[in-house]
Amino acid sequence: MKTLVAYFSHAGQNYVNGGVAELEHGNAEVLAGFAAQACGGDLFHIERVEPYPAEYKACVKESMAELKVKARPELVRDVDVSGYDRVVVVFPNWCGTMPMPVYSFLEGHDFAGKEIWPLCTHEGSGMGQIEQHVAKACPGATVIEGLAIKGSNAAASADAVAAWLA
Repeated sequence: MKTLVAYFSHAGQNYVNGGVAELEHGNAEVLAGFAAQACGGDLFHIERVEPYPAEYKACVKESMAELKVKARPELVRDVDVSGYDRVVVVFPNWCGTMPMPVYSFLEGHDFAGKEIWPLCTHEGSGMGQIEQHVAKACPGATVIEGLAIKGSNAAASADAVAAWLA
């Protein structure tokens, strides 16, 4: 099964264990690396043309404004998904859903007949209704039960990601 691991991640200041911490690599990026290694998948970084602010409160403010209007921001690059059977989509849970660039990616492709595996980081909110959001964004795809990993545990989650993908 040919697999694409598409991820959106935010480095810089992040909410971790009840406070703000500086991260060189976002937690979703760490999990995406584990996923690609576990299944031999190709990595694709979902990036917004205009990056989010590194500062936590400014990032939250901007992402909330996008969520409010259901923005679909332009992405830096695209990838041809036609040759993949399985797409693992990795992202942080922002306000109970996926960051808007993930919607831009998902809604910009035809995933009919493919498996979509949602993998999210969070700091207490879990997967929420994200699987339903993915299904709505990817008509005709089979959405596999997702995996939610607390962001502060991301670095120690290689085995959990591998077991989920097995």
